[in-house]
Amino acid sequence: MVVLKSLLIWLAIIPCAILNGGLREKVLVPLMGMKRALPLSGILLCVLIFLVTWFLLPLLEPQTGKTYILIGLCWLVATVLFEYLMGLSNGTSREVMLQAYNITTGNLWLVVVLFTAIVPYLVGCLRK
Repeated sequence: MVVLKSLLIWLAIIPCAILNGGLREKVLVPLMGMKRALPLSGILLCVLIFLVTWFLLPLLEPQTGKTYILIGLCWLVATVLFEYLMGLSNGTSREVMLQAYNITTGNLWLVVVLFTAIVPYLVGCLRK
C-alpha cells in the first residue's frame, strides 16, 4: 500500500519535469545554447526531484530500506513508461526517444531516471 501511495509523490514530480523542460527551451537554450542547457536542465531536474521527495516522502512515515528501494524501482518504471507513452502520443519515434538516454550527447535523462530510482532510498537514509 505504501508503494501505491508513493506514486502520488511521483505524480508531484511530473509538473516539475514539465516546468523544467519549459525553462530549458524558453530560457536556458536561448541564453547558453543546447550544449550547455541540456546537462544543466538534467541537474536542475534532479535537484527538483530531490526536493519533492525530501518534503513529501515523510508523509508515508518511516519505512525500511527495502521499501524505499521498491518505491524507487516503481518510480523508475513509472518514469520510463510515462516518458514513452508521452513520446508515442506526440508522434515521437522510438529512435528519438532512445536518443535521450545517450549521455554522450549531453542529455542527462538517463542520469535523471536513475536518480529517480535511488532518491527515495537516499532521502530515507538522510532523514533517519
